Amino acid sequence: MIYKVFYQETKERNPKRETTQALYLDVDAKDELQGRIKARKLVEEHTNYNIEFIELLADKHLDYEKESGAFSLTEF
Repeated sequence: MIYKVFYQETKERNPKRETTQALYLDVDAKDELQGRIKARKLVEEHTNYNIEFIELLADKHLDYEKESGAFSLTEF
């Protein structure tokens, strides 16, 4: 399952939509909820990011992200 994690680079400032960034994680999980929990844990263990939202990418959405050129899986 591929998850898109929206985040701010620091927890020090208030989140602003204009500075929101995203990363993509491939998480092995039995369902969507477990995947979101694992994704959050991975990001929190390896970064100091302020996580805003975690989204499971459906097949069509994933295809769009790959075509947009911004898609790159993050590995910790």
